[in-house]
Amino acid sequence: MRTASRSLVLLRLAYLAATNAFALLRLLPMSDRDMDIEILALRHQLLVLQARSASRR
Repeated sequence: MRTASRSLVLLRLAYLAATNAFALLRLLPMSDRDMDIEILALRHQLLVLQARSASRR
């Protein structure tokens, strides 16, 4: 692997680690009700994406 592409992979990995850490920190102070709402919203988003994916086939 070349140095430039290795650097891009490391930068991408660092970015993903940072965004996941911030997402986790955002979830810590949530109440159970807030988490349930977040889960429902994510489930709805997943269903919409699956429907779009199925219609493209």
